[in-house]
Amino acid sequence: MDIDNMEYNTTRNHLTMREYGRHVQKMVEHTMTIEDPERRQRNAQAVIELMGFLNPHLKNVEDFRHKLWDHLFLISDFTLDVKSPYPIPTRETLKAKPDPIPYPKRYPKFSHLGKNLEVIINKALKEENPEKKLGFANAVAYYMKLAYNNWHKEIVHDDAIQSELSSITDGQLTFTNTPFVKAFRPQQEGRDNRGGYGKRGGGGKFQQRGGGGGQRRNDGRDNRGGGGFKKKRY
Repeated sequence: MDIDNMEYNTTRNHLTMREYGRHVQKMVEHTMTIEDPERRQRNAQAVIELMGFLNPHLKNVEDFRHKLWDHLFLISDFTLDVKSPYPIPTRETLKAKPDPIPYPKRYPKFSHLGKNLEVIINKALKEENPEKKLGFANAVAYYMKLAYNNWHKEIVHDDAIQSELSSITDGQLTFTNTPFVKAFRPQQEGRDNRGGYGKRGGGGKFQQRGGGGGQRRNDGRDNRGGGGFKKKRY
């Protein structure tokens, strides 16, 4: 083996995109040296197909072929002279920072109920259909009762819900259906005493019967009735 002609990663050029590997980058570098435009275009198409085959997860991405062409120009350091079905990216567009997305700042009037419920209440107040407006009121009352139950671990009376809803909406919303919310019951510690784990009637399922209770000794003999092994009759 000729050790002097071996290639090491420390002597190779920088690998631009590791997910495609060294071989794809060498193919792109070879495509850049082709002088014939038609042949160079065919080689670029072949490299695109190979890049898509090596990364099948890109098929689930919207416009995945557009992304592959962008990666092709990125690997070539934006010097590959081929025709692309998509706008050819540049180094400036790659380094450009996107516009910052404004953070939504919402200040709910009733923080304990949240902003979404306030939006629903405003929509209900603008509703002109009486049946839909009543449906909104029943849904709002159910959510208010559910939120109270989750926070306070107890059921609130419907009159308190109606009083708070009236104060929020200035008496414009009134619910008719009694919002049923399951009562909160803290989990009991330990197991239920049904079936034989607890003490039910002096021992539950495994209650002793008579004097022996069906217990077995260490020597394996049955202790029922005080007797040992049965004698065989010959």
